[in-house]
Amino acid sequence: MEASSSTKIRIGDLMVAAGYIDQAQLADALQAQKESKKRLGEILVEKGYVTEMQMLYTLGSRMGLEVVDLSTYPVDSNAVKTIPSQMASSYLMLPVAFREGTLIVAVNDPLDFINIEDVRQTSGMNVETVLAERSAIENAINYYYAEVQTKKAAQSANESAISSEIREMIIDAGAGADDAPIINLVNSLMDKAYQDNASDVHIEPFEKEIHVRLRMDGALIDYMTLQKNVQGSLIARIKIMSELDIAEKRIPQDGHFRIKIRDQIVNVRVSVIPTVFGEKVVMRILAGNSKIDNAETFGMERDNYEKVARMLKSPNGLVYITGPTGSGKTTTLYMLLASLADRQVNIATIEDPVEKNLNRLNQVQVHPTAGLTFDVGLRALLRQDPDIIMVGETRDSETASISLRAAITGHLVLSTLHTNDAVSTIIRLIDMGAEPYLLSSALVGSVAQRLMRKVCPHCSRVTGLDEYQRAFAGRDMPNARTAVGCAKCHGTGYSGRIAVHEVLYVDRGVRKLISEGATADEIKKYAIENQGMKTLKQAGLELVEKGITTMDELEKIAYNE
Repeated sequence: MEASSSTKIRIGDLMVAAGYIDQAQLADALQAQKESKKRLGEILVEKGYVTEMQMLYTLGSRMGLEVVDLSTYPVDSNAVKTIPSQMASSYLMLPVAFREGTLIVAVNDPLDFINIEDVRQTSGMNVETVLAERSAIENAINYYYAEVQTKKAAQSANESAISSEIREMIIDAGAGADDAPIINLVNSLMDKAYQDNASDVHIEPFEKEIHVRLRMDGALIDYMTLQKNVQGSLIARIKIMSELDIAEKRIPQDGHFRIKIRDQIVNVRVSVIPTVFGEKVVMRILAGNSKIDNAETFGMERDNYEKVARMLKSPNGLVYITGPTGSGKTTTLYMLLASLADRQVNIATIEDPVEKNLNRLNQVQVHPTAGLTFDVGLRALLRQDPDIIMVGETRDSETASISLRAAITGHLVLSTLHTNDAVSTIIRLIDMGAEPYLLSSALVGSVAQRLMRKVCPHCSRVTGLDEYQRAFAGRDMPNARTAVGCAKCHGTGYSGRIAVHEVLYVDRGVRKLISEGATADEIKKYAIENQGMKTLKQAGLELVEKGITTMDELEKIAYNE
């Protein structure tokens, strides 16, 4: 941010006058500017002499401009449409609102008069500027233009839709003009979902319309409504991408496809099921673009990480990651496998589907229709001289039995299981036919995992706990926060998720209890008293106390102990 020679505003002099820098620092920055040809404002920030916000507030004060936070600013999508996305990205300017016939544009450099004039001519409106951080404008441009593109594609699809019976069988004819709106709609939906870090896209048919909802941070958010006559073409397009039978509407179908979104190859798992108003589609986006707290410790706290690291040093045995669907088990497994891949070992996986391709791993995709099930694939992998095996999910007693015997015969086996807590893994495996004396020698450890939504830092309020919550927590927490909802968090009150864990390490004492047929409560009591095992509830309470999440979220993943 710097004034041109034709203006009287000199950013360096302004920063000196404001007391942020001295003449020596200004001279140093000016010399660096001659060598790099960057803007003076950029150099001052890069050298750490000033912050970007100090720069913005100084310019705003001098020019009478408002500084805004785009993460909470109520951006009008109709304003965004007034200039093309290429112009917004190139100029780093985003139209955000209308005010009394004037277009309000967020800029990072209010002295870029030539490009501001270009925006005025393109929009055909008078322009007023507000100031925002560079990174905030870049993020907002990506987010809002993805939303505009999706809604534009939906409108185009609605306008071009004809009878679904006529179009359904001809949609795979190619990129014909009539097909383009539906293709654009699907592509735009996937782009929007990816940008929002949505895990699933739900396309739900009803009597007179189709609802599209996105699952973000575990909650389903209403996104758009489509006309009913788009239904046949839209479902057919998704089926074709997933290599499903477009003529079959009476039975559920499962498939998957890969799509390139913003230079990233994304795997999408597709489930189609018939309902009374037509076929419902759920597309699960298997992407690695979600941010993970404490990624260097597998998303775990240090003490839990050390227990898991000890498990992974075992030359053989069973390690289970447990939790319900959508609790991040596979993500954790992939982090564990990535750390193991550096060893001089042969690692093989059997998955349904392969959600992420990892280097130095031999990954096998389950194909039930061809006879390649988990148990068949696992038997085959054992003949491939593996050191470490990952079974995507232990679904039946046959897979559990093979995994158990593989662990006993010298392999380290990692897998997932659906149980409520870490100790319940033992009971579940015994219920699936595992002999206690074999399980006690094979099981290395179990990690129960849940994902809790993090309360939005922009709108949450400190309210403390009510009477019921104090009883549930066993203590008072005056700094506990409550979700409210704002534009930044789509009105949900939450933004992002964090994992909590309960780790059971099978030491000599746990092994003895398993062999003796001890109950889950007895094993849990031993682990808490002798290993310092932290339960899911205890881990969640610590996050509530720190203001990271809320009691409402904790009550969803933990019971009153």
